[in-house]
Amino acid sequence: MFDDIKPHLIELRKRLGISVVAVIIMTIIMWNFHDALLAWITKPLVDALVATAKISQKAAMGMIVTRELSEAFFVAMKVSFFAGLLAALPVILAQIWLFIAPGLYTNEKKMMIPIVVGGTVMFLTGAAFAYYFVTPIGFAFFIEFGSASFVPMYNIGEYVEFFTKILFGFGLAFELPVVCYFLALLGLIDDKMMIGFFRYAIVIIFIIAAVLTPPDVISQILMAIPLIVLYGVSILIVRAVNPAPKVDPYIEEDEEETID
Repeated sequence: MFDDIKPHLIELRKRLGISVVAVIIMTIIMWNFHDALLAWITKPLVDALVATAKISQKAAMGMIVTRELSEAFFVAMKVSFFAGLLAALPVILAQIWLFIAPGLYTNEKKMMIPIVVGGTVMFLTGAAFAYYFVTPIGFAFFIEFGSASFVPMYNIGEYVEFFTKILFGFGLAFELPVVCYFLALLGLIDDKMMIGFFRYAIVIIFIIAAVLTPPDVISQILMAIPLIVLYGVSILIVRAVNPAPKVDPYIEEDEEETID
């Protein structure tokens, strides 16, 4: 049995190795731009401070602090890795494709291409939605709520962790239509099943939002609402790919008369 799966394990190790090397190389490249990346990451917080606290951009930057001597270095490393992982995403997806493609039929290979492309696009869309819409609203709310009683000072390490969790969380959450498309292609779900599951889906969506976002109600709500909309879009996608079979009412009546 081990001899049968050994070639697959060797191939998997090769693909994982290439992916890891790609991430390392892109992380090293992104290290040269860590100052610009940090400026991009902190921009939503600085803009929220300027708009809410009515202070200058320089004063807002002064509110972002470090608490340890080495923290700035490790934050730069974390930011470089985060950017390197995103930059290496096409290589990682290509390695996943090269690993599973030999075991697929021609029609299944055609099915995987839109899934990989769509998955990448939806991840980036979710991250962009979090950056340009969610973080400005969330940061403005938290700053305005706490500034009346406390002097705000924001630790850069905690902020970067908070920021990356939001972006990755929204990126993953926006994969819902792609996952539903894949399941519909396999014939595992149809639009009637998804409509019937809608009430339970709302509960699951709020649970997922609680897991993927930082522990605050604002972020959870801001993720849950677009996810509910995406669930509706997913129903339309599934209806186009694998619609539920329509039952002729006259046939049902004939069957009931036969049973009687």
